[in-house]
Formats: sequence, C-alpha cells, structure tokens
Amino acid sequence: MPATGAILVVDDDPAICVVVGEALRRQGHRVKTAASIRERGALMESFTPDVLITDVMLPDGDGLDGVADILAAQPGLNVIVLSAQNTLNTAIRATEKGAFEYLPKPFDLNELTRAVADALGTRQSAEEPEGDVGLPHDGLPLVGRSPAMQEVYRTIARVLSNDLSILVLGESGTGKELVAEAIHSLGQRRTKPFVAINMAAIPRELIEAELFGYEKGAFTGAHARTAGKFEQAQGGTLFLDEIGDMPMEAQTRLLRVLQSGEVTTVGGSKPVRVNVRIIAATNKDLPLLIDDGRFRQDLYYRLNVVPIALPALRERREDVILLARHFLERAAQEGLPRKTLADDAAQLLMVWHWPGNVRELQNMMQRLSVLSRENVITADMLRNMLPIDAMPADYAAPADQLAHAVRDWARRQVGIGLGQPQRSLHDDLLAVVEPILLQEVLASVDGNQIRAAGLLGINRNTLRKKLTDYGLDPLQMRVQD
Repeated sequence: MPATGAILVVDDDPAICVVVGEALRRQGHRVKTAASIRERGALMESFTPDVLITDVMLPDGDGLDGVADILAAQPGLNVIVLSAQNTLNTAIRATEKGAFEYLPKPFDLNELTRAVADALGTRQSAEEPEGDVGLPHDGLPLVGRSPAMQEVYRTIARVLSNDLSILVLGESGTGKELVAEAIHSLGQRRTKPFVAINMAAIPRELIEAELFGYEKGAFTGAHARTAGKFEQAQGGTLFLDEIGDMPMEAQTRLLRVLQSGEVTTVGGSKPVRVNVRIIAATNKDLPLLIDDGRFRQDLYYRLNVVPIALPALRERREDVILLARHFLERAAQEGLPRKTLADDAAQLLMVWHWPGNVRELQNMMQRLSVLSRENVITADMLRNMLPIDAMPADYAAPADQLAHAVRDWARRQVGIGLGQPQRSLHDDLLAVVEPILLQEVLASVDGNQIRAAGLLGINRNTLRKKLTDYGLDPLQMRVQD
C-alpha cells in the first residue's frame, strides 16, 4: 500500500489546484491548496504538510523564495517545484533551494503523483539546506524548452553538488561540451580550471603525454618538464571529449589514474596526486566498441556513473526556431547585422532534418547574418543554403512535413541516433504538425488569440505558451489578401 500524507499545493491557476488536489485525494492524501506565498504561509501555521508542491511564478512573488527557510524549520518536508519557466536556470535554482523534484509545465499528472509517492517514501535528511549559493545563472549556454531538454536540465541540476563521473552521449554538434561547461561553471568546482581535451584531434602517440605530462628528455622534443591535462585541471574539471577514439593503451593508463587518483608523467617515476572531476563525451556506441574489443569495459563503468543523453536537433524540433532566433540575437550582440526570421523561413527550419544538429543551425544563422543583404531572412534565402534535392518545393505542405518526421522516427528505431533518448512517433509528429495548426487557426481569426484558443479547445495561457515554445509571433499571423 503506497504511503499517504499531507500535501500542500500552491498555484495561482485554480484549474491546476483542482485537478492536482483531486488526483491526490483519490490516492488517499490530505490536500490543501493556496494561490499565493501569503496564503501558503497562513496555511502552514496550522497545517504541516509532508510534501509541498509549488509553482514558481506566484501573484505576490517567487514561489522559491522562502523554501530554504521552510526546509530549515521542517527538515522532513519534501518540495516539488512546478514551473512554466522551462529553463536550466529554473531547474538549478529549484535544486539549490533544496527541492526534491522539479517538473516543467505542462506536466504529466501521472509523473507528478509518482513524484509525490517518491517524496513520501524518501524523506530528506534533517541537515540544514545550503539555500541559494549564488551560482552564476546569467548567460547559460544551453537553450531549449522541449521535454528532452527538460530532462537534461534536471540531470545537470542533480549533479552540481557532487563529483560523480559523467558520460555525455550525443551525435556530433548536439552541444556535449556546452553541457560539460555548464556543469563546471555552475558546480562546486567553478572557481578552479576547466580543461578540455579532444581524443580525436591528438595523434595517438601523443595522447598520454598530453593527458599525463612528460619529463625533460622523455622523447625527442621534450625540452622541459610539462604538466599534462590532469595537473592543469587540478581541483577543477577535466573534459575528455570523443573518449571513444582513445587508444586502448591510453585507456589502461587512464583507468589506473582514475582508480588511484595519481598521475605519473611520461618518463617520470614519482606519482603526483590529482583531484579532478571527470566528464567524458562521445558520439560512438561504447558498448559496441567494448564488444569489438576497442574499449575497456571497466573504464566504461568508471566513466558512465551518470549518463546524460543529448537529443539530436531533429528530435527536438520544437526548439529549432527558439535556437535560430537565439543565434541571430547572439550574432547581433557580437557586432553582426541584426536579422529576423520570416514565417516561411521558420517553417522551413522546422522541416529540415539538421544532420549537423545545433552546430549546423548556429553556423547557418551566423552565415545569414553576414551574407544576407536583407534584414528579414526568407525561405528563399534558406533554400539557397540547403541541398536542393533534399528540400521539396512544396515543403510547407503538412504531408511533406509528416513524411520527414515519420522517416526520422523510423530511422531511429533501427539504430540511427545512437545513444539518444527515444521519443514516440506521436511526439515527433506533434512537434511538426502543431505549429502549422496554430498558425493556420490564428490566421483564420486574424491573430485573435482568444478566438483561436476557443477553436482549439484550450485556454489562452496554454495557447500563449505553445506560441512561445514554437517561437511563433501571433502579430504576424494575419489573413493574407
């Protein structure tokens, strides 16, 4: 029989309070609801919850404010944070404040009830939470509101307070080094060095010297003792990129260093104690390399303590327009001409399958910022930069976009997209069809969001969030004569 308890739900949306409250009461929980920070405080004077479920944006302030104090006064309490601000920043802040779980809106009700059950079964320790430790949240390198990126954000938030080894998986161009940089710059080692080394970019015979350093005279050209990447990263983070390309002999020595915490330079005999956090990354299938005898299984287990799987851009199409506009804005901040996306260009970006992932999209936006003579980027400009035979002339037709989505999904089922989280065909099709539906409905009512929400059978807040998620501007959606 699942544990039941007292639950306090704090959200200014009455519908959420009713739906969540009813679902939890059916499971036997005692539930009270509040619509503001003030009401939360008043209720907690007479009601002691086992689990606090709170929104972030409340009418009288930030729902995370005061959470650390509440946990200090009631160490057995678990906090579940809900937020429509689906950013890495929000996930990290929730974790810093001592939250047990963070769920982005719109959330899955079953996932929320499971989180409540877990919270009741796994109480936090009575140790006083550290609260806000003042991490540098501004300028975070990761962008995306898709469910796949939300999972990445949550995992990052959970590993900031520990030194567990991390293995970042993903195709080339998905942003693996950005994840490593975010973990370092937001974690407890942020004041120490972040050192990166790409195994695929270094000659095999030099990898050990680069990693572990070398003594004077160890080989031709070694004119002085040189510290390796481990020593350079002392106290900080060492990022081992493309770890799947590391030679077997170097893997053996790396494993010995990870086990002992000591580095011996090439040509040296006296070990040096090192203290670094290891983050490795690869676009290869390491278990397959293990089967082929090209990667050590024991090293794989040592590195793969916490895996983070980055989705390919084609698996997070709802982030494409958001990313494109982000890169155009960044280009403008760096001194390039400011550009905007036309609606037909945004649709074309959603259709393209992005074999080069986020890196390809970033390069394309930078190129357009430099080469385009117009301030507005159109579909014709994009077509000149994409393979002609890969982009049908009637690309905007929903049937063509559905075909692209189905083909991408089918390819992944037979092994393409190695190491990536699997999404259902429904998710992929929805990411393609929904923005088209929103644009057509809004155009039919001349951009009136209230009427459009009524036709779609959703409330206006949900419509506005969907428009934001897909990077759509309702003011541009007018009936064309």
